[in-house]
Amino acid sequence: MQKILIAVGSARKPKLNAVTAAAESFATWLSAEAYCEVVGVEVDSGVSHTPSTREELMRGARQRAEALLELNQREQRGWNFFVGLEGGLDVVPQAADGSLSLVSGPCSAPRVFLESWAYVSDGHAGHFGCSGAVELPESLAHEVLEQGTELAEAIDKFAGAAGIRDGQGAWGVLSRNLISRQESFRLALIAAFAPFYNEKMYRSASAVALR
Repeated sequence: MQKILIAVGSARKPKLNAVTAAAESFATWLSAEAYCEVVGVEVDSGVSHTPSTREELMRGARQRAEALLELNQREQRGWNFFVGLEGGLDVVPQAADGSLSLVSGPCSAPRVFLESWAYVSDGHAGHFGCSGAVELPESLAHEVLEQGTELAEAIDKFAGAAGIRDGQGAWGVLSRNLISRQESFRLALIAAFAPFYNEKMYRSASAVALR
């Protein structure tokens, strides 16, 4: 039976469990006789501890995957896929009238969303996936964005608990555990892996676009 090695740029349990759960759902579409093995390796994202823009989230996820690819090329680890996962905030400006707008003018507090992003590469091509988003309470957003508190520390403080990042995460706190941190990353991974396990559809779509 073929083994597919998936390297993940983190050793945190929710991230590794998310990759394992996602891979179980599409492994046979990657190869009919395949099973996936997940390897966690701590690498630097190259972004802040709590990314505050979608661009920074995507860059952090991609740079984690690229760091794994460089390590594999240097040490010949035999990995097949390289996964970067990044969680953080997407800040959307809000006009004084409550409408979401990027134009200048009177503004009120922005809408701030928690997102989980994934980037997956096979060493030749790479693709992004996102979990969706959940809005942060204004006070929590202020603590992170204005006071500079890391989200993991801030959510512990607001929830009156410790080590939330390694369990339900901010996602679980905000959604009453209907969506955990692990689940948010699982969804992002399924989306990011789609061009690999659904290659025929993506190839067909590309062919139609070129006609």
